Amino acid sequence: MTDIQNERDNLTKRIDTIEEAYEFMLAYAAQGRQGDEEWGKGNNIRTFLERADAALEGLGADCAAIFEKHDVSSAGDHRKFLEVFNQDVHKAQAAIRLVLALPLISSQLIDNLNASIHLRTLLTDLFLIDETLKIKDRSLK
Repeated sequence: MTDIQNERDNLTKRIDTIEEAYEFMLAYAAQGRQGDEEWGKGNNIRTFLERADAALEGLGADCAAIFEKHDVSSAGDHRKFLEVFNQDVHKAQAAIRLVLALPLISSQLIDNLNASIHLRTLLTDLFLIDETLKIKDRSLK
């Protein structure tokens, strides 16, 4: 497997981790929980948020490297988008870390995090990046 394929696979796993966390958050928000203490360890809201936080770490730089290697835009227009994307990553990660710092995570809190423009923007950015790279791959075949 090539280096670029390994990087793409890693990016796909990170995107999947973030999307999985968001889906879990939607379900958690609907449960009306006052806190997460009754969950214990394992597949709980904190675990999903921690995984998403880890997946976001360095994501902007990694996407920029993949875009460069894929030569996504010969004019370099992708750099402007990636600058914005990196800001979106940092904003969403800051919101997730705020929630993780709290002693209890209620359904209402997660509902508000789900509604956060920062998280929604990040998800839309990720869809755009994923589709951009898929189109680039198809054009090379």
